[in-house]
Amino acid sequence: MESSLAARIAADPNYQLLKSRRSRFGWILTLAMLIVYYGFILLIAFKKDVLAARMGDGVMTWGIPIGFGVIVFTIVVTAIYVRRANSEFDELSEKIKQQVLK
Repeated sequence: MESSLAARIAADPNYQLLKSRRSRFGWILTLAMLIVYYGFILLIAFKKDVLAARMGDGVMTWGIPIGFGVIVFTIVVTAIYVRRANSEFDELSEKIKQQVLK
């Protein structure tokens, strides 16, 4: 019984669409996150002077806002994924459930 249900789900065109869209979107966001994170790490490793440069006459260096930006970018990427998952991906999941359970 369970294998036939799994086969029906796998054969559903909405499932194939969901799988491809979610996978592609996930890889795009992963790539963006890797570029930002490893860019920051490479900046730390090879251009310390850029991060150590003071902003104006104060004591804050450029490393603080850039590091904070990496954290904010992570939150934004997560929010983008959650928003799309809660709308498009959940909608496709419901369609799959309705089609398969008929």
